[in-house]
Amino acid sequence: MSVRAPRLLLLDNYDSFTFNLVQSFQKQGAAVEVVRNDALTAPEAIERGADGIVISPGPGVPERSGISVALARAACEARVPLLGVCLGHQALAVALGGRLVHAPELVHGKARPVRHDGSGVLRGLPSPFPAGRYHSWCVDPGSLPDVLEATAWAPDGTIMALRHRTAPAEGIQFHPESVLTPVGGRLLGNFLSVCAQRRFVTRSV
Repeated sequence: MSVRAPRLLLLDNYDSFTFNLVQSFQKQGAAVEVVRNDALTAPEAIERGADGIVISPGPGVPERSGISVALARAACEARVPLLGVCLGHQALAVALGGRLVHAPELVHGKARPVRHDGSGVLRGLPSPFPAGRYHSWCVDPGSLPDVLEATAWAPDGTIMALRHRTAPAEGIQFHPESVLTPVGGRLLGNFLSVCAQRRFVTRSV
C-alpha cells in the first residue's frame, strides 16, 4: 500500500517568497494547497482537513495580514500541526499573547548564525547554522506567554524560533526556503514528519 504524502494548507500573505516555500515542500513530496490570507475564515481553513498548516512570510505585521493571527490560534486549539515562517512565526506569538518590537538589526537577505536547542523542527540540525533573515520586527522575549517557549536565538538574543508547549505548533523567524539557509530542507522535512504522524494517528483512531 502506498503512503499518501502529507497534505498542507499554506496561507499566502501576498509574499514573493510563497512560491519558493511551496516548491520546497513539493520537492519533499507534499501536496500543497495555497490560499490567500483574505480568501476564507480561520474555521474554514481548519475544515479543509489538511495534515498541516503553514503561515507564510509577508509584508507588514500579523494583525494586518488577513486571518494569519486567527488561523494560528485556531490551529493550536484544533491541534493541527502548524509552522509559521517569518510573519507566520510572529502571528503565532501574537495569537497567544506575545508582542512584537523592532528588531535590534534590520536584516533583509542576510545570513546570520542561529543557535538552538534541537527540539521540534530543529531536531538533528547543527547548532549554530546559517539562516537567511528578512525582517525588521521580532518577538519581544519579555512578552512570551507561558504556553510558548523560545527554541532558537540570534547572537544578539533575538528569538529565531518558538514552540508551543502542548500543541504541535512552531514558528521560525528565518526563511528555510532561502539559499541562505542550507539546512532549510531538513527543517521542512521535520515538519512534514510531524504532519505525517498526526495523519497516521488520526486515521488510526
